[in-house]
Amino acid sequence: MLTHASSYFQLCSEASSHRQQTVGGGERGCDLYDGEWVYDESYPPLYDSSKCPFDVQEFNCQKNGRPDTDYLRYRWEPSSCDLPRFDGLEFMEKWRGKKVMFVGDSLSLNQWVSLSCMLHASLPPNSNVSISENRITRTHLFRDFELSVIYYHSLFLVDVVLEPSFGRVLDLDSIEQGRKNWVGIDMFIFNTWHWWSRKGPSQPWDYIRYRNTTHRDMNRVKAFAKAMTTWTTWVDGYVNSSSTKVFFQGISPNHYSGVQWGETSRETCMGQTQPSSPHVSYPHQTRTDPISVNVVKKAIAGHLFSNKIKLLDVTYLSTLRKDGHPSKYGRFRLDCSHWCLPGIPDTWNHLLYVSL
Repeated sequence: MLTHASSYFQLCSEASSHRQQTVGGGERGCDLYDGEWVYDESYPPLYDSSKCPFDVQEFNCQKNGRPDTDYLRYRWEPSSCDLPRFDGLEFMEKWRGKKVMFVGDSLSLNQWVSLSCMLHASLPPNSNVSISENRITRTHLFRDFELSVIYYHSLFLVDVVLEPSFGRVLDLDSIEQGRKNWVGIDMFIFNTWHWWSRKGPSQPWDYIRYRNTTHRDMNRVKAFAKAMTTWTTWVDGYVNSSSTKVFFQGISPNHYSGVQWGETSRETCMGQTQPSSPHVSYPHQTRTDPISVNVVKKAIAGHLFSNKIKLLDVTYLSTLRKDGHPSKYGRFRLDCSHWCLPGIPDTWNHLLYVSL
């Protein structure tokens, strides 16, 4: 667990109310992110992963032997309104000839595969789709609509550069590697956080640089905040908000400790088959994820009112879904970070669709 400087902890420790995006519903609108998960047997998954050509096996929990299916029957229900049904054909028609890019770590990959499968399930039989990849991106092309749905892998959004005198340097002020490849995109969905706490052999950098000073390490939350400032500066300088939509995915929680939902620390997502009740206190999350959420909200606060950046504020609704992870039915011995597909990222994309 990260240790945070007390002044910064005090600045960020009060968790936000998870209330950002509002739509319709009268004068105050509807808060899409305040609600509960409702079990509904009549609510089928939005796609059959066995029929999706974009399926990634590590997320396909049913194919990997998960025996229960109730986790597929929960739908997110906001407290103040009903969500319209996802309409993939409408989405593709609206974004005909456009490019949609997910930028981030493997949680962006999770959401990218989800949206691609949701759109594919909406197509009539024998529709023309293709898959391509190069050193930088992976692309799903829906040829009938000339719509490209792209994944660009980036752990930190800012650059990691290889320097002979230092090794791998995480440069908090530089976003050149991404900037050169984020050209001609009509909608972005960005994400980063999960790799910021990595230490030891899994840490993919050796030094960290800020304002031309190179450090062996620094407070990771502060580093994350500085990187978010670099990213929002890029948005301000390079994104034309009249023609390009920018979303930040929000912070996806993990479920490696049962303390999060009122059980012992030995409990994990393994064997969980139901969501947690809404409005539960999460002591562990109060010390970690809400701090990262508040860093994100602080970084983009000035952009929310101008609609230059929109936040998919998925932390709270995802925190309730301790049952939604692959656990042992994925790529790793225990995966309580990523999400089964079909599953929770489908709801993220549903809310993306509504927010558009």
